Amino acid sequence: MDLLILGGTKFLGKHIVEVALRHGHRVTLFHRGMTNPGLFPDSEHIHGDRDGGLDALAGRKWDVVVDTSGYVPRVVRQSAQLLAGCADQYVFISSVSVYADFSVLNLDEDAPLLALEDPAEENVAAHYGALKAGCEEEVREAFGERALVIRPGLIVGPDDPTDRFAYWPWRFMTGGDVIVPGVPAKSIQFIDVRDLAEWTLRLVEAGTGGTFNATQPAGRVTTGALVQACRQASAAESNPIWVEETFLHEHGVTEWVELPLWVSAKMNWPGFMAVNVDRAMQAGLACRPLSETVAATLDWCRDSRPEGEWRAGLDADKERTLLRIYAERG
Repeated sequence: MDLLILGGTKFLGKHIVEVALRHGHRVTLFHRGMTNPGLFPDSEHIHGDRDGGLDALAGRKWDVVVDTSGYVPRVVRQSAQLLAGCADQYVFISSVSVYADFSVLNLDEDAPLLALEDPAEENVAAHYGALKAGCEEEVREAFGERALVIRPGLIVGPDDPTDRFAYWPWRFMTGGDVIVPGVPAKSIQFIDVRDLAEWTLRLVEAGTGGTFNATQPAGRVTTGALVQACRQASAAESNPIWVEETFLHEHGVTEWVELPLWVSAKMNWPGFMAVNVDRAMQAGLACRPLSETVAATLDWCRDSRPEGEWRAGLDADKERTLLRIYAERG
């Protein structure tokens, strides 16, 4: 097949291209040429800005478009409308963040979605979920049943630019006492980028349309299991210190950022880590063992992670201070 990837040189897009090439497909990448421009030298690269700069795609034909870089409905509308007559299928990578009420467990694909109060709103940081939901609608409007919408949970693994998962195996590799939030039995959800990329291509090859949540089944992975996998992969002398959520809140520790994967009871979002993925599993989604994801992420951190400050995780000095205060409480 001939695939057009909108993006394709960063994280999920990169892994989708790798799978597509491995499966023998022809790939064209449309991107700005700013991130990893030297990747995939044997594939066609078209440089442009998808916000008003799609002219280079006009008049071309592809079997499938895979959109890994759509965040604003107005921008996605431009690509979807332009390509509606140029491709048989449009795959849009959305997010489970589109759902309106995470106080509900077991949210499936038919659950209510967020909506923008102001249709002109384009602040992605403030309205990520609602904007993604709006993007989905633009794709469906243009492609109808030819649209495939995938709603991943947190995507993790090699090449992750956010550090939201990589912090944990790396932190346990550095050793010592490690603050871990909550209790070991708490369920967490995420999906390895390689599993998501492989499954997405399998759906494309089968001509599958519709909407799918895509993450680990709820309850399969716990914080305790993650800690154990990180300790085993690092082989360092480390000691998890399980700290109550109330203590962390009292001392200004931020969820999700300073302690990645932590969504506390205070947020009343139990459904955020308990999304229903029955439809995806029935469509062939398979998730590799946690140990493989942790080991591959740690290897990537050692060998390829860009140098510089971590985008997520506790500052070392702050963690030491918190550990001292927590120990002094007895």
